Amino acid sequence: MKKNIGIFVLLVLWGALAVFAWVKPAGEASEAERRPLAQFPAVSGESLLSGQFVTDFEDYTLDQFPGRDLFRKLKALTHYNLFGQRDNNGIYIADGYAAKLDYPVRTEDVDHALTRLSYVYETFLKPAGSKVYTTVIPDKGYYLAEENGYPAMDYEELLRTFREKLPFGEFVDITDCLDYTDYYFTDTHWRQENLLPVAQKLSAAMGVTPPQKADFTQTKLDRPFYGVYYGQAALAMDPEDLYILESDLLDACQVYDFETDKYTPVYNLEKLSGKDPYDVFLSGAKSLLRLENLKAKTDRELLIFRDSFGSSLAPLLAQDYKTVTLVDIRYLDSRLLGNFLEFNGQDVLFAYSTSVLNSGTTLK
Repeated sequence: MKKNIGIFVLLVLWGALAVFAWVKPAGEASEAERRPLAQFPAVSGESLLSGQFVTDFEDYTLDQFPGRDLFRKLKALTHYNLFGQRDNNGIYIADGYAAKLDYPVRTEDVDHALTRLSYVYETFLKPAGSKVYTTVIPDKGYYLAEENGYPAMDYEELLRTFREKLPFGEFVDITDCLDYTDYYFTDTHWRQENLLPVAQKLSAAMGVTPPQKADFTQTKLDRPFYGVYYGQAALAMDPEDLYILESDLLDACQVYDFETDKYTPVYNLEKLSGKDPYDVFLSGAKSLLRLENLKAKTDRELLIFRDSFGSSLAPLLAQDYKTVTLVDIRYLDSRLLGNFLEFNGQDVLFAYSTSVLNSGTTLK
């Protein structure tokens, strides 16, 4: 009798979940994972015959399952605490820092990225006589993975390939300026307040005045920061503080957004209420920005070809430059650069993270 009651209760629960799954509106995106959720697939004879409808429908049911975030957390806790697995959804935690497994070096992706950067040089920078500098931004795995027994890409191979295939640039090695404590606990990015050694080394290489600690005030922002790994790992992690480095020079700077044809501040505090507070740095993912330094003592200009790590670094390189233009060719086709920019011999910095280079097909 008790067994029958248990089966009945289980069937009722499953039935209720099934009904709720069908009647509830489909969610557009997962805030925790920061990605769009699968929607109900279109029905056609071709998709039914090919089996694509079934595949897409399975993705839809998994993404739209009631209480999905709760079940994700239960799964993560079970994997870590019961089964002793060392990562969840490709995210591991070492010394309190969440990091993503990223291995091995994907040679084709790296080659694609370097081919695009070489194209930019040969087409636009070489004819203009630009002096080019290059650097690779290590992800947390560079300092955490192998040290803690996790698979790690061959970073030395990636760095060697980067230098060999971009011989036109003066390579600046910044790996000795960082360690894993210079990154956020729950996010992929580095902490701006810890970047002065990086900015100083790059500035010295480019022959401009290096920024000094005394020039800046470290300001704590008013919102707890949950990074991208917080949601992806589905594990309980504490929020952390988000800081910006302010100065009289940066207060006098303005940022022109080519996409909106508007000016914004260096630190866009409105972004703190958005999905990713890291977007406070230069307003987040943008294809083309120009930081204008109204207190510049020279007419020198700097072009930075960058990914999201460059958003927090670029303000620290503005000391002597009249303008610092940031170009993200993940969002802007590199063949179209001449439509938006004048190339007149500016200093140029290629600054890309190992994670973006290892997913190099994102560069257009």
